[in-house]
Amino acid sequence: MAAPPRHRPPGGDLPPPPAALGYRKDPEGTHPPMDYPGYRSTALRHPTEQLVLLPQKLTELTGPLLGRGRLGEHDHDLTKQFPDEPVGQRIIVHGRLLDGDGRPVPDSLVEIWQANAAGRYRHVVDRWGAPLDPNFAGVGRALTDADGHYEFVTIQPGAYPWRNHDKAWRPAHIHFSLFGRSFTQRLVTQMYFPNDPLFFQDPMYNSVPDEKARQRMISSFDYDRTVDHYALAYKFDIVLRGRAATPFENEEDEDE
Repeated sequence: MAAPPRHRPPGGDLPPPPAALGYRKDPEGTHPPMDYPGYRSTALRHPTEQLVLLPQKLTELTGPLLGRGRLGEHDHDLTKQFPDEPVGQRIIVHGRLLDGDGRPVPDSLVEIWQANAAGRYRHVVDRWGAPLDPNFAGVGRALTDADGHYEFVTIQPGAYPWRNHDKAWRPAHIHFSLFGRSFTQRLVTQMYFPNDPLFFQDPMYNSVPDEKARQRMISSFDYDRTVDHYALAYKFDIVLRGRAATPFENEEDEDE
């Protein structure tokens, strides 16, 4: 819910927002540490000085406002962004965006990016020898509806190797970025697929200390939403804050 309007006092700054507008801290173990030895590049990226707590003012507790006019016709359907179909298993990824009290977050921007069916990103720094798909960009965005629902049509991403450790392969995953109700609720996370055999050696998945929190990053196969002769379906609900929060990454610690 947006904060009520406040009036600027003559010659002064806005007073700090009421304490009730702040957000509850997520329980310990919900999110990965900024420095995780198993994920080698965090040693170079994590802060080495004590973090400075900045007060949450009205700007951080409200906005941004994103209208549907900012979205293209096929932004939510990654299989229709080019003249021809991409290669791979078509899937529907859907779910709800919820706040820490279980309420839906409507009209909120959800963005995704992912590798193609062969496990390669359409990005200049991805030199993995798998083929690029000329009909798949791997990026999409959508707005949640009045009940917090979102939906994408895309391609099942492939696993890919990286140089973090011996025989290192990332499990198949889709990156999510969400804005929630305000800038302080921004969440960057990864959605995994059920029963992936590569979980045991993936430092990003295993850096989340709480096993229950790790499970919240795994989607569930949704047979009811599977469309005959068209696409399999996976459900992935996302909680922005609170005890059931979806684990999120520090933005500086994202992989490709």
